[in-house]
Amino acid sequence: MTARATVTGTGVGGPWRLGEYESWLLGRAAATRRAYLSDVEDFCEWAGRSGCAGPEAVTRVLLRRYLAYLSTRGYARASVARKAAALRAYFGWSRRRGILPEDPSRGLGSPSAGGRLPAVLSPRELDVLLEGRGGTPARTRRRGPGGQRADAQVARTVAYTQRDDAVLELLYAAGIRVSELCGLDLDGVDLVARAVTVMGKGSKERRVPIHARCAEALGRWLTEGRPVIAGPESPPEAVFLNRRALRLGSRDVRRIIDRRSPVPTHPHALRHSMATHLLDGGADLRVVQELLGHASLRTTQIYTHVSRERLVEVYSKAHPRA
Repeated sequence: MTARATVTGTGVGGPWRLGEYESWLLGRAAATRRAYLSDVEDFCEWAGRSGCAGPEAVTRVLLRRYLAYLSTRGYARASVARKAAALRAYFGWSRRRGILPEDPSRGLGSPSAGGRLPAVLSPRELDVLLEGRGGTPARTRRRGPGGQRADAQVARTVAYTQRDDAVLELLYAAGIRVSELCGLDLDGVDLVARAVTVMGKGSKERRVPIHARCAEALGRWLTEGRPVIAGPESPPEAVFLNRRALRLGSRDVRRIIDRRSPVPTHPHALRHSMATHLLDGGADLRVVQELLGHASLRTTQIYTHVSRERLVEVYSKAHPRA
């Protein structure tokens, strides 16, 4: 057993009962589950070094000391805020299970994420990204020494370009999360109705419409590109495959964007851009909320602030007296 496991008691019978907590987290998205469990394990290890043997010895003061410790170690405010949320979830669960009589994290504050507005791509940046004219040229044809080997290389290059086109079009058309795109299965794609069905946070399923250009790109990939890349180890249900012919991962998506984008861009920027552009075009806020899969309208409202910022920027540049 590692020192980390010994300190934190990751087994069901350990003092922190993280095995039980991990089971409770199964209802959350996989990325959230991993992050929350890792965040709580980090705290337990830190608390153990401070002489804290279990959750019953944790106080509100200790939690505040831990958040302050993270800040002094140079953690970003957004990271500290997430770790505080993970601790609130853990101690709230501990109280509900009767492990603790009181929740020491109740009302525990965390630093603001900085109030940064989501990054929104300009029309030109979107055009370059979606048309494949930025970064490393996506449509480069590399020929081998000749014959069938060269033809196979060309076919794979074309297939990867078709995949990249479909990935980027889908991220912007549907505004889905990268995790939702990577988890998309073939039975979730309806090209006739032009819609995809994805599994969102909290294992909530939703059906999202896509436009004609996106459906065309997706269709080309599925009928022409995917059969070229797929191999015996490929998951038959997965829509997108990486260069190892396995299900596409979030890092693979990041590499696709790095190759195609003319500016440093995060995959989530396509989701932000889709939401902001819909609101700019007059879409109802609750419709955007449903499309994005937000549980709370408050989460979606950040995009109204983005639209206001864009409005002020345009006004300042265009008005003769501004």
